[in-house]
Amino acid sequence: MLMVFIGSTMIFPLAASLIYNDGDAMSFLASMAIAVGTGLPVWWLFRRNQELTIRDGFFIVAFGWILVSAVSAMPFIIHGSIPSFTDAFFEMMSGYTTTGATILDDIEAMPHGLLFWRSMTHLIGGMGFIMVTIIILPLLGIGGMQLYKAEADPGQVITGEKILPRVKQTAIWLWAIYLVLICVQALLLWGFGMPLFDALCHAFGTVSTSGYSTKNTSLGYYDNAWFDWITIVFMFLGGMTFMLHYQLIRKDWESFRENTEFRWYTGFVLFFCIVTTLLLAFGSSSTSFPDALRHAAFQVVSILTTTGFTTADYEAWPQAAQMILVIVCFIGACAGSTTSGIKVVHYEIISKHLYATGKKLLQPMAVVPVRINGRIAEQPVINLAVSYFIVNIFMIFIGGAVMTLIDDMDYVSSMSAIIAALLNIGPGFGDVGPTNTFAHISDAGKWFLSFNMLTGRLEMFSVLVMFYPSFWKG
Repeated sequence: MLMVFIGSTMIFPLAASLIYNDGDAMSFLASMAIAVGTGLPVWWLFRRNQELTIRDGFFIVAFGWILVSAVSAMPFIIHGSIPSFTDAFFEMMSGYTTTGATILDDIEAMPHGLLFWRSMTHLIGGMGFIMVTIIILPLLGIGGMQLYKAEADPGQVITGEKILPRVKQTAIWLWAIYLVLICVQALLLWGFGMPLFDALCHAFGTVSTSGYSTKNTSLGYYDNAWFDWITIVFMFLGGMTFMLHYQLIRKDWESFRENTEFRWYTGFVLFFCIVTTLLLAFGSSSTSFPDALRHAAFQVVSILTTTGFTTADYEAWPQAAQMILVIVCFIGACAGSTTSGIKVVHYEIISKHLYATGKKLLQPMAVVPVRINGRIAEQPVINLAVSYFIVNIFMIFIGGAVMTLIDDMDYVSSMSAIIAALLNIGPGFGDVGPTNTFAHISDAGKWFLSFNMLTGRLEMFSVLVMFYPSFWKG
């Protein structure tokens, strides 16, 4: 069904191909025929009505992303614009995991249909294409709750909140809010002068906090303050938990005020934007304060929300400002949003846990609960947050060492490549900086980075649990 779904969605880039007549329509027709022609018979032959186990859910989620990335690579391979399967798979995995790292050295030379398909991977992956199966699978007699649990952000486990009691209703509301935000941003960009095609593609990459652009220099190509500020706002909105959007629609102000993670998120954004603005404004005599504020706010929000759009070569910034961006890489936005990486809620829990631990050292009999959104966080939740943080840090150091061995990269570039992939940010520093691509990395390195993209997008444990021998036992 995933193959049928992906094959069916290719009708949209096919329409773009026909409108612009760039010669890539046949690649979509052939890919649609292969995907649907394979998916439907296999589903028909092996269809069964059954409730999925949690093991099934983990397996389908992890291998579903791999399968869909492979199928989605076909138009690029058939057209010849990305003849290498490794490169095409990397590009699609980067798109679906909302990483935004690219191997394309000349994006603007790509046909419109393939560019639209490339950006559509953000549209689907941003909310999680498995969410679509939550709506489709019940129609086939297969429950979707286990898929939801497998792909749901740990932050949802931590906060213990759901929008609606039924998963199908939740999925519909999430997609409705998501698509409305995309449409509003696209209309605003178009209204302020961006071509409609570019406006749609950039809106796909903004609300999904992904980062694929239709231009080689990303949004810096336009050098337009209106485009930048509109994108900043919608990157910030994409970084909010979508439960808050739903509560705002319902005018549930009390739940909104109680959400402590959002206050931490807003505080992080304001603090780092102000510090970076001051470093740019006073660290360079050629940068005016308004420009410093715009570029600093854009880059901080872009990296903190793991979007990865750029408006400037931040490697030319003062070293202190670059260090701020490195710190921001490790923060991430809110749980339950379209973002990846370490989430704000993890830092909130760990900080409050450290405070409680220190206070108990001074007052051993004191009871200092860790509260999130007004509720006490249980010890397993605290353990999950701490474990998640530790696993991220370990994977970054181990991954950096592996990249240095595979590609003989300098340690800054290798560590940055892993951070960009594992935390789904996209651009990094050094050889994978904002003015470079990942094209020069070896095939082995690209497969390793693709694995890190998937692991980071599925919040570590959904993928790593399959390395437990007990996972494969009955």
